[in-house]
Amino acid sequence: MLFPDDILLVDKTREGVEGKLELWRSTLESKGFRLSRSKTEYMECNFSSNRPTEGIVTLGDQVINKSTRFRYLGSIVQSDGEIDGDIISRIQVGWLKWRNASGLLCDRNVPLKLKGKFYKMVVRPAMLYGAECWPLKEKHNTKLSVAEMRMLRWMSGFTLRDKIRNEHIREKVGVAPIEDKIRESRLRWFGHIKRRPSDDPVKRVEVLDLTYIKKGRGRPKKTWLENIRNDLSLLDLNENLTFNRTQWRKRIHIADPT
Repeated sequence: MLFPDDILLVDKTREGVEGKLELWRSTLESKGFRLSRSKTEYMECNFSSNRPTEGIVTLGDQVINKSTRFRYLGSIVQSDGEIDGDIISRIQVGWLKWRNASGLLCDRNVPLKLKGKFYKMVVRPAMLYGAECWPLKEKHNTKLSVAEMRMLRWMSGFTLRDKIRNEHIREKVGVAPIEDKIRESRLRWFGHIKRRPSDDPVKRVEVLDLTYIKKGRGRPKKTWLENIRNDLSLLDLNENLTFNRTQWRKRIHIADPT
């Protein structure tokens, strides 16, 4: 192992980040590794327009480059808390998987149902990686739905000029709307969180102190919990049902057309 990558250090203050960086540098060097100062970057998450920036981050005498976004474990994190970059990235990954398999997906001799099964096993999971944690807005749902319908129409050999409704194409291919599958994934993750012990790390977000964050003008940013509340209302679900895993999975499951 010559180069350990994807190391993430988090702290509330600039001084805390610099201290962790120095500790990490000294630890690596004691084990025979070296921290690349030119590739190391920092990102400041400032979710309040009224909060001043923390200034520059240094490692020894060298100033660390500042970034507004970075990729971590396949997802793109932005300093403003938005997910536009991650959505675009997942759509691009989905198209890459689709093009790699276009020889099969565009073959008229292959049954549509078989194409749909391949799409559900290869392409859709690549597009929905990390979707259970997205605070989705309507524009994000639209982008994902448009990308999926372009793939399905291409697979089935239809264009918009044929004037065939999206529902009919989905039924022919056997693929449920991507928005519904995202909701299923999001609620499945929500149920997993609710069933965890109260001292579990994944539940710490429920007790975070956000009183120090000053809200700017305009509508507050859409949150993941707001998506969950809308999902529960839409499906007429109660949070207490999450403790019955079998019933919860049965109620939130979205079946693909057969």
